[in-house]
Amino acid sequence: MNKQLWISIGVTALLTALLTFATFYIFYHKFAARESLFKRNQQENQQVLERLIKSDRIHSNLHSSAPTDFMTASKIATPAVVFIECIQDGQDLMPVVNKGMSTGSGVIVSPDGYIVTNNHVIEKAKSIQIMLNDNHEYQAKLIGTDPNTDLALLKIEATGLPYLIFGNSDSAQIGEWVLAVGNPFRLQSTVTAGIISAKARNINILNNQQYRIESFIQTDAAVNPGNSGGALVNTAGELIGINTAIMTFTGRYEGYSFSIPSNLVRKVIYDLQEFGTVQRGLLGVTIENVDNQRAKQFGLERVAGVYISNISKNGAADEAGLKPDDIILEVNNRIVNSVSELQEIIGRYRPGTEVRLSYWRNGQKLTAKAILKNQINSTELISTRRDPILIEFGFEVRDLSEREIATIKSKGVRVLSIYRESKIWNTNMIPNYIITHVNGKKIANVDEMIREFEAAQGKISLDGFYEEYRGRYPYSFNKD
Repeated sequence: MNKQLWISIGVTALLTALLTFATFYIFYHKFAARESLFKRNQQENQQVLERLIKSDRIHSNLHSSAPTDFMTASKIATPAVVFIECIQDGQDLMPVVNKGMSTGSGVIVSPDGYIVTNNHVIEKAKSIQIMLNDNHEYQAKLIGTDPNTDLALLKIEATGLPYLIFGNSDSAQIGEWVLAVGNPFRLQSTVTAGIISAKARNINILNNQQYRIESFIQTDAAVNPGNSGGALVNTAGELIGINTAIMTFTGRYEGYSFSIPSNLVRKVIYDLQEFGTVQRGLLGVTIENVDNQRAKQFGLERVAGVYISNISKNGAADEAGLKPDDIILEVNNRIVNSVSELQEIIGRYRPGTEVRLSYWRNGQKLTAKAILKNQINSTELISTRRDPILIEFGFEVRDLSEREIATIKSKGVRVLSIYRESKIWNTNMIPNYIITHVNGKKIANVDEMIREFEAAQGKISLDGFYEEYRGRYPYSFNKD
C-alpha cells in the first residue's frame, strides 16, 4: 500500500513538473518573440527618427510651430506701434476720420525716434502728428518716401523709446504664426493673429510706379483701415513686415492682408536715412513669369525662373552678357521663381553692387556676374533734396550728375517726383523735367534754385526741357 502511494505521488510530481516546464517553455518563447519584435520596432523607429532629425523638414517644422504663446510678442510689439494723424492738402485718398485728415499706424525702429510707415498714409501731408502707445504726442518730420515700395520714414525728437528689432523675412515660413499690430483711430494698439499664407505676392496696387516692387507677405491676420503702416511680427516679437494692404470688395477686411517684407523695408529706410532717397540697383531687364508652356518651349525640367523679354542697352544685364529669351534661375545662389521674387532680391542692393546670376540658355545652365546700375545707367549714388520750400511747392529734386551734364551738355536740376494737388502738380509738369532757369536766371544746382525761390516775390517762372522731347517747356506758379 505504501509502495503504491509513493508511486502515485511520484507520477503526479513528474506530471506536474512536465506541465510546469511546458507552460514555462511556451510562455518564455512567446515573451522572447514579443521582446524581439519590440526591440526590432524600437530600432526601426530610431532609424526613422534619426533620418527625420537629419532632414531639413523637421527643422522647418520645429522652427515654425514651436512658440504659440502670443503674449510675449504682444508685450514687445505694442509699445513700439504708434498712431499717425496727417493734416492734408486737398482731397484724401485713404479712409479718413475728418475731411482733410488721414490716419494710420507706424512702427518705431530706433530708440531715438525713427518711425517707418506706408507712403500712402502720409502722402500729401502738410503736418504729421504722432501719438505713442502711452499717449505722448509729437510732431514728426518727414525724412523720405519711396512710392515704389509704399514706404516712408519719419522722425520724432525723443530718446529711450521702445522699438522693434528687424527679423529675417526670408526665414519666415508659410504656415508660421504671426501677429498684426496696429494703432488705429487713437484706439491704442490692436493685435490680431494669423498665419503666413503665401510669400512674394504681387497684387498690382503700385502700377503707377515705374520701378515698383510688390513682393508681399500674405497673411490671414485681420487688418483694417487705420492699421496701414503697422507691424507684422513673428512670435519672438521681431518685425518681419509692414502691413500695407488688404484684398477687399467692401473696404473692410475679408480674409487676406499683405505686408512688405522686413528685409526690403530695412534697406529702403537705411537709404532714406542716409541719402533722402532710395538707391535702387537695377538689372536693366524687362521680365515675365515662366509658365508651363514657356518651360516646355525652352527645355526646362520644371516651371522655374524669370523670363527676359528685353534688355536695356548698356544696362547691368547687357554688360554681363545676358540676352532676350534667357531665363534667370538664381541670384547669388538663391532660387527665383517669379517676377516679384526677383524684384525684391535685386531691390535690396544699391547701384555698384555685383550680383551672381545663374540663367538658362539653349538647354544649358550658365552663370554671369552683373554690376547693378541706377535709373540713369551709372553706378553712382544720388541724393534727393527735400528742403521745406521744395515740399511746400510740391516736388523732390536733385543735382544733375557729372555724367548727365556731359551727356546733355547743360547744368541744372532734375525733378524726381511731384506731390499730388501741389503747386507744381497744377502746372502739369511731369517727373524728369530738367530746370535750367528760375525767373529768367540760370541755375546750376539745387542750392542756386532754392536761393532764387526764397528771393522771388509773387509769381515764379521755371524754364527747362525734357530729354525725350524737343524744345523748351516753361512753367509758372504763384509762390504764396
